[in-house]
Amino acid sequence: MSKTFREWSPEQSTLLPASVLDWVAPGHLVHFVTALVREQLDLRAILSQYEEGRGYPPYDPRMMVALLMYAYSQGIYSSRRIARACQQRVDFMVLTARQEPDFRTIALFRLRHLESLKGLFGQVLKLCRKAGLVKLGHVALDGTKIRANASKHKSMSYGWMKKAEEQLKAEIEDWFRQAEAVDREEDELYGNDRRGDELPDWVKDKQKRLEKIAQAKAELEAEAKAEAEAGPDPNKTGHKGKPTGIPEEKTQRNFTDAESRIMKGSECFIQGYNAQAAVDSGSQVIVAQHLTPNGSDMHQMVSLLIQIRKHNGRQAREVSADAGYCSEHNLKALRRRRIRGYVASRWQKNNAAGSGDPVPPAKVSEIVRAMWKRLRQGGYRSRYRLRKQVVEPVFGQMKHARGFRQFLLRGERKVAGEWSLLCTAHNLLKLAAVTR
Repeated sequence: MSKTFREWSPEQSTLLPASVLDWVAPGHLVHFVTALVREQLDLRAILSQYEEGRGYPPYDPRMMVALLMYAYSQGIYSSRRIARACQQRVDFMVLTARQEPDFRTIALFRLRHLESLKGLFGQVLKLCRKAGLVKLGHVALDGTKIRANASKHKSMSYGWMKKAEEQLKAEIEDWFRQAEAVDREEDELYGNDRRGDELPDWVKDKQKRLEKIAQAKAELEAEAKAEAEAGPDPNKTGHKGKPTGIPEEKTQRNFTDAESRIMKGSECFIQGYNAQAAVDSGSQVIVAQHLTPNGSDMHQMVSLLIQIRKHNGRQAREVSADAGYCSEHNLKALRRRRIRGYVASRWQKNNAAGSGDPVPPAKVSEIVRAMWKRLRQGGYRSRYRLRKQVVEPVFGQMKHARGFRQFLLRGERKVAGEWSLLCTAHNLLKLAAVTR
């Protein structure tokens, strides 16, 4: 007797049309994202830009917003991969109701509404607060270096720019001198269908490179001049010399993304940006975020504290941060806001809050010395121990679990919007975990 199997007939048509909402389980994340975008998010800033009545109807902006937020929560960031998912993945088909926007449409929508999409971070954070996920009892600050959409090998220092500019000019001028010396022999060399004075490819490429070098050199000189005219920044505590209006020889500029900078990452130097986040210890919800091309964390604390107050209506009771944020200016900012701080100094190890650490030198300010004593006395019981277990997993979830290793857009403004979308997607997953 042969074994009986369940019937398998892929060509069988359904008698009644099925709803796409039935293709995934009732508690699936795609249902939550769809309902959230349609019922709770305020998208008037995006919808107001569609006023022209003529032309072919565009995709519903609410659907496009839901598509981006869901894709980012699934670790899919490329517009081509998102478009492919709309054709191949059932959950994406449910979200779009079987519509298939192409990758150009997705990329242009994200680029056009980048500023409005940044505003969704505050709205989702507000929903997290209503759900009881934001306590602001202890908030940990940290930054992570993320690669820019540019190679560090496409950067050049101001000193090399001057040398390369002179060398390329000399080579191009030498070719022109040779071109002027030839006459009818060019017909035999280039053929009768060409004038003979066309520039060869190697000269064309060098001319383009010369133009880029000249442009980057001019931008560096303009920045140095503006810095000299602006005067010193009272919020910065560095001990650099007075600006002269002339770029330093080692000052670099990237030809692909001029606003990105070479930074020291966890393993090596990268061409990237410094992404900042303040994370609530209760549920690892990001309560403040921003992005900067400055590789140092020291000047980022105050802006994060301002954002915490702006988005949540009140300030955190405790804040912890690693030694990168330790400065007299930052500790005074915590004191003015009546926040109990736990900020490591360079005399304290991040993992051991100070056992057996050397005594700070006498020139250290009193407020920094007091912070050093607070962490040293607390030892392993200090609240500083929460820092690593609160903020580091958030970066791990973004980079490892959801695979975000490099920004797709270029320029500080666009990359800041992309970082905001990442943080919004992270908070969206935290919200979905407690409300679904």
